[in-house]
Amino acid sequence: MTTSHTAPDRSGLGRVVTAALIGATIEWYDFFLYGVVAGIVLNKLYFPADDPLISTLLAYSTFAVGFVTRPLGGVIFGHFGDRIGRKSMLVITLMLMGVATFLIGLVPTYAQIGVAAPVLLLLLRIVQGIGLGGEWGGAVLMAFEYAPPEKRGLYASIPQIGLALGLCIASGVVAALSYGLTDEQFLTWGWRLAFLLSAVLVAVGAYIRLNVMETPEFARVKETNREAAIPFVSMMREFPGNVLAGMGARAIDGVFFNIFAVFSIGYLTGTVKMPRTEALLGVTSAALLLCATIPLAGWLSDRLGRTRVYAWGSLLTGFSAFPAFWVFLNSGGSTGAVWLALIVPFGILYASVYGPEAALFSELFPARVRYTGISFVYQFSGIFASGLTPIVATALLQYSGENKPWLVCAYCALAGLISAGSAIWIGRAARQASNADVTQQPDGQWPPVDVMRRTFHSTERI
Repeated sequence: MTTSHTAPDRSGLGRVVTAALIGATIEWYDFFLYGVVAGIVLNKLYFPADDPLISTLLAYSTFAVGFVTRPLGGVIFGHFGDRIGRKSMLVITLMLMGVATFLIGLVPTYAQIGVAAPVLLLLLRIVQGIGLGGEWGGAVLMAFEYAPPEKRGLYASIPQIGLALGLCIASGVVAALSYGLTDEQFLTWGWRLAFLLSAVLVAVGAYIRLNVMETPEFARVKETNREAAIPFVSMMREFPGNVLAGMGARAIDGVFFNIFAVFSIGYLTGTVKMPRTEALLGVTSAALLLCATIPLAGWLSDRLGRTRVYAWGSLLTGFSAFPAFWVFLNSGGSTGAVWLALIVPFGILYASVYGPEAALFSELFPARVRYTGISFVYQFSGIFASGLTPIVATALLQYSGENKPWLVCAYCALAGLISAGSAIWIGRAARQASNADVTQQPDGQWPPVDVMRRTFHSTERI
């Protein structure tokens, strides 16, 4: 492999990572704000039904639509991100998300305009999904491709904090409104303020992102004219195994997050009879802790090996649902016990997969198809791992009974097993690649042996 390129300029690394983090935070705030209010507001105002279960399932269905459209956004923005550049796509995705979220706060209710209300909500949710579909890949790539190879786990994990901050701000804003307003005020107009706030956040994020440079790694792709003609086709033809392995690894992330950040709010308020504000504050506390544990897990993956951290983290995270839900049911009304059962699995263990995930997925693909590759892997698998999870969990709970959430826990554990197995496969494939004679391959052909050795050097003991 040629090494004639000059060392990339990383003097703007701090500014790039900050821009990626702030933008990702705003995007995730917009996206998860919908999930936070789906089971406590939207089910009542936009999907009225005689059966509360049906209205909740309908509300969660529009939540799922955002995940269904995310792969489309990933392919669209991934294509242009791999052809034109990462930076310009990130500005567009931020604007799409912000405008859609702001407009959700203005949609009249079912009582006011009838069936047009849920239809408008659905259309705006589709726009949200397309925007986030292109956002995640671009944000993590800005940090990953700027960072030194030996620190990519750490730096790529920093935009991941945006998920925790976005959820923290979304649930925190809703909790503050819920606490400061009466139930009637909150349901009538208070919840809308959280969506309208997006306009201010987007203006700040767009200003910051307009002042960063393109990544050095993609700049080299442009200089050497190595862009893929159709990145999606190149990805599917050249790296089908990497795509499948990445999608399998994603399972625990999507399932576990949506069980604890979305489904648990409705479960705690409906089944455990915990006050809505206390349930939201419990999730907010766990999300706040993630801001520290996510980069720690990314750093550990640089030291201990990406796939080792991810595989063990998947197992611990998945099976932690059993003790967590046992505490929910047997807390005796103790807010502290419930919060602890949320914070330990969600605020600590979950970080062991979400922290290394960005670098793990980025290293599955070369720069010329990387935006498309990681976006598709993350977003397409999200349809099943994330978008359907609240619906599946609600159905499982209805089947087994509210006081028997063990099928929901088994669902988490199964996702952990799938992700652990996928991570182990990725590690073994990487070791085989590092042992192969690929040092004479043309620059840009995958896999680059030096990167693979650095990334998976310590996975032999998995």
